[in-house]
Amino acid sequence: MSTVEVIGAVKRYGAMAALDDVSVAFTDGEFFGLLGPSGSGKTTLLRSIAGFIELDSGQVLLDGADIGHTPVHKRDIGMVFQNYALFPHMTVFDNVAFGLSVRKADGAEIKRRVDEILGLVRLSGLQDRKPKQLSGGQQQRVALARALVTRPKVLLLDEPLGALDKHLREEMQVELRRIQREVGITTIFVTHDQEEAMTLSDRIAILNQGQIVQVGAPLDVYEHPLNRFAAGFLGAANFLEGRVGTVAGGEAWIDLALGGQAVAGAGGLQAGAPVLIALRPEKIEVSAGDGATGPNRLSGTVTGAIFSGSSTTYRVAVGEQTVAVFQQNSAARRFEAGDGVTLHWAPEHNVLVAP
Repeated sequence: MSTVEVIGAVKRYGAMAALDDVSVAFTDGEFFGLLGPSGSGKTTLLRSIAGFIELDSGQVLLDGADIGHTPVHKRDIGMVFQNYALFPHMTVFDNVAFGLSVRKADGAEIKRRVDEILGLVRLSGLQDRKPKQLSGGQQQRVALARALVTRPKVLLLDEPLGALDKHLREEMQVELRRIQREVGITTIFVTHDQEEAMTLSDRIAILNQGQIVQVGAPLDVYEHPLNRFAAGFLGAANFLEGRVGTVAGGEAWIDLALGGQAVAGAGGLQAGAPVLIALRPEKIEVSAGDGATGPNRLSGTVTGAIFSGSSTTYRVAVGEQTVAVFQQNSAARRFEAGDGVTLHWAPEHNVLVAP
């Protein structure tokens, strides 16, 4: 298929930088997620690749060729919008065939390719229906089929599942990944849904204030965030401030601001250095009692328990700070507000991040 590379992309609206010197490469055939809060620049980046937004400076390369001044319809890029943008007066067949008709393909070729792509997205037999006669998931598949039928080099998806309810969205995540793998097309999608980004993506980029904060495989970014923003945006995290007390044997003993000590890999740390630890709620074990001793152990009091079916999230007051703890409901004991508990975790779960 194809590769896309964005080099030094800058886009300003007055004093605000929607993109601030962004560079990122999308490799052949990968499913790449752009993740970030509203206003982070992810949609601006996607639309600059599509050609809907012209950069103030920087380059967009498709297979090594600069397409910065190539019109949208000549970029050989397919796009699916959040609201699908289907033509309500057209049938499914005509919606999907639209791009081929514009390209003056002959009737037999159009029918063959539309039938083929409708089979791929599992809509065979629905070609005579209008969009209003389809479910949300079916409409999403029509939009996807329309983007793919012209066999573009790259597929862009702008919040493709945002209009669907939770159950259908989860089903469509599986379908979207299946279709992308079968076609093998380089796919770039925008989402603000962290779970969706981790489920679908081969790699993700987290954006904030027009800049890329971190790029990597979802597991790597989740387990090894570079800074506080990345750790807090992709999943939940507790942040423990501290200062290195001693360093010995490849370990750093950290005096925590909320009391107690944590032990982590030294990683070049020196005694007296301030540190910030990101600790995921699911990495923490919770047990009865408040007699915590030793490193990576804290005493606290449960202030709240949020039951969500398969799991419970506890809020535990430790000194002046509240620590979140995520526990699967297979645990032998549940805790209630007011219970004294001990929190403990393994040293490798102390992830040092930049503030």
